[in-house]
Amino acid sequence: MPLADQIRPVSYLKANAAELLRTIGDGGEPVIITQNGEAKAVLQDVAAYERTRQTMALLKLMALGTQDVAAGRTVPARAAIERLRRRDPAA
Repeated sequence: MPLADQIRPVSYLKANAAELLRTIGDGGEPVIITQNGEAKAVLQDVAAYERTRQTMALLKLMALGTQDVAAGRTVPARAAIERLRRRDPAA
């Protein structure tokens, strides 16, 4: 569905909250809420929100790893594995 079809004014949210919640809860697309013609919020179901947060966390870890590589903060894989084995007697 085009993004333009998912934009609603805050007055629509106030008058149709139950319908909007049902729509997004049934796997619908997020809805952009506007106030005075400006986008102010995004309404989405909890599962989609959690997936977004997990994705952002993974992307942050990847970015930090990329920064470590660029700064030369790396160790050979064998050395890292040996270090982990020394810490975990069950391994």
